[in-house]
Amino acid sequence: MAYKTTIGLEVHAELKTQTKMFCRCKNDPDETQPNKNICPVCTAQPGTLPVINFQAVEHVLRVGKACGSTLADFTEWDRKNYFYPDIPKGYQITQYKYPLVEHGAIAGVELTRIHLEEDTGSSRHDKGDYSLVDYNRAGVPLMELVTEPVIHDAETAMRFAKELQLLLRYLGASDANMEKGEMRVEANISISETDTFGTKVEVKNLNSFKSVGDAIAYEIKRHEEVLSRGEKIVQETRGWDETTGKTFSQRKKESANDYRYFPDPDLPKMVVTEVFGKDYEKLPALPELPWEKRERLTKEYGFVDHVTEIYVSDPLLGGFFDRVVAQLSGDKNLIKLASNYISSDVASLVKASDGSLGKLTPEHLFGLVQMLSANELSSRGAKDTLALLFKDGGDAKEVATQAGLIQKSDTEGLTKLIDEVVAANPVVVAEYKGGKQASLQFLIGQGMKLSKGSANPQVLTELFKKALS
Repeated sequence: MAYKTTIGLEVHAELKTQTKMFCRCKNDPDETQPNKNICPVCTAQPGTLPVINFQAVEHVLRVGKACGSTLADFTEWDRKNYFYPDIPKGYQITQYKYPLVEHGAIAGVELTRIHLEEDTGSSRHDKGDYSLVDYNRAGVPLMELVTEPVIHDAETAMRFAKELQLLLRYLGASDANMEKGEMRVEANISISETDTFGTKVEVKNLNSFKSVGDAIAYEIKRHEEVLSRGEKIVQETRGWDETTGKTFSQRKKESANDYRYFPDPDLPKMVVTEVFGKDYEKLPALPELPWEKRERLTKEYGFVDHVTEIYVSDPLLGGFFDRVVAQLSGDKNLIKLASNYISSDVASLVKASDGSLGKLTPEHLFGLVQMLSANELSSRGAKDTLALLFKDGGDAKEVATQAGLIQKSDTEGLTKLIDEVVAANPVVVAEYKGGKQASLQFLIGQGMKLSKGSANPQVLTELFKKALS
């Protein structure tokens, strides 16, 4: 039996602000001391009143602008009522009827809405037969994005989540680190034999792209198995167990009526254009967006997808590449050469360090590329010089010279080196003279090794051929 899969995503992202959504408590996702960043407002003490954090509003509007969405002229805040230990008020302040953003698209996936709310606290269940609640996260600005039910496979869902994460980082709206809970994905999944939607099941709090893909794939398979047995899908909320690779039932799915939404009487209704300008001109200008950068790099430099994605997905390397290019005067050969080292060697050095560029500057790489172009460095010498520049900085040519990495092309010096290699490898020499061409490459390799990578390989090859003829 062939089934049609329909998926809609809900994504929560903690926004990058100095303070929480409705109070002046510090918004610090890295705080490890429980209940440090709390106050009477975010712990719902009697008589306290919330105050809107307009930086959070600005973040959501800029996300909407980047997505080509319709930005609200008017909004209001609502109370979403439910009772969990990590919600001190007994309700969550959110937006229901009047979201800040509607429509638009990311990665070809249409959006329904983007609205703003406050995050809950976090519960701990690892201390024995009781639970603890940390309210540091309670009241943190939380963006909720809802897609249209237009996704039909796990791969598209993962691609959408990755592109959204990139967008949030490009805009400075959120770090969106899924492993830290700063971005959480919820998938609504149904399957049907027809174009009519089947019974929807929601899988909550997926905290990695892999989990998004695996949980959706599992649920699709589970739905198919249930229907093939002639049974009905239960509308419910399910969790994802990374260890077992299975979803599990958590609770019956609530409807909007269960939450008893109503306008929050403690917060004023908001005419958005009175705060951010008639045409939202008070919003900071958008930077180059991920999809714009992807198109530019492909069009201008003809990079393969792998290289393009390195620069798009890693703003550090992408920004470094752009700064290096600015010094290369449009020379396509030098740009390609520089990119080869940035996308491989520099990327490896960054990954092996603390995620920074160390002491490496665009000027360093510019100097390195010039030396390579002038045949002053071999590829091996360039790698070693680059590592030294990353660690200690300095002038590229001086560093290479001091390390003995400047490429040697003088025939007299290389002839002496060849004599040593030939004397040390009589069997290989005999094999080469007997017609085994591969033996020459071994001898050249030994020569490069003896010169510590500083010999010019082209000159070395010609001198070996001459010496062994």
